[in-house]
Amino acid sequence: MQTESGRPDPRRIMERLLDASGERFDGLRIDGRRVAPSEIIDALRPALSDERSERIETVLRGRTYAVATVVEGLANTGNVSAVMRTAEGLGFQSFHVVAGDAKPKHSRRTTQGAHKWLDVRHWDAPGACCDRLRSLGYRIIAARIADDAVPVSEVDFTIPSAVVFGNELNGLSDEMIDAADVSCMLPTPGFIQSFNISVAAAMTLYAAFRQRTQKLGSNGDLSEDEIMRLRADFYMRAATNARAFLRRAFAG
Repeated sequence: MQTESGRPDPRRIMERLLDASGERFDGLRIDGRRVAPSEIIDALRPALSDERSERIETVLRGRTYAVATVVEGLANTGNVSAVMRTAEGLGFQSFHVVAGDAKPKHSRRTTQGAHKWLDVRHWDAPGACCDRLRSLGYRIIAARIADDAVPVSEVDFTIPSAVVFGNELNGLSDEMIDAADVSCMLPTPGFIQSFNISVAAAMTLYAAFRQRTQKLGSNGDLSEDEIMRLRADFYMRAATNARAFLRRAFAG
């Protein structure tokens, strides 16, 4: 709906709400009314097949916010996509993209839909990203080759950890390194000293997944409230024309 000036009527704008942390889905506001996650679930469940909803339930039980994935200054968008696919496939819900100085090189590689299922946040500078993550209880782990870096196997991923991967050529910025609480690196018993960024991220994130599964019994650790919120978010992403449907269902 538009006003006489041709601009969208603000009363008709559907606003996506976040919880108090500013990070996680907490419903919608439609025409000034808050629509809770539970209402969204009830409204959209009939629009999903049993197979789809069952798959969503399986995925939800494997999700965690305890390990956040951060990429800084990646020049090749295909590498960003590859890291997203790994994070999503392993159940790490929180994904952060920090801008860098390099001009983006666009790739034909896509996320294969991974971005659709992640909580992706973009940042203009590493300091702001790290400050926010630390305020949420994360420690910052810089994935890099350095004399003071500990083996990735020695990092305790059972506590909230944000793992940062840097630019393909230059690695992490000095600001990001200074902000990190610890650095970690992968073993390189061969002649090469480093891996491609997408490979390094895959190996590091899998190490986190494997350790958490072994120590905790499962990588997934969301509370029932977090599962409900994410279920509503996933339903919105999975259902065809979900926003239009909800607008019709809940508009005043």
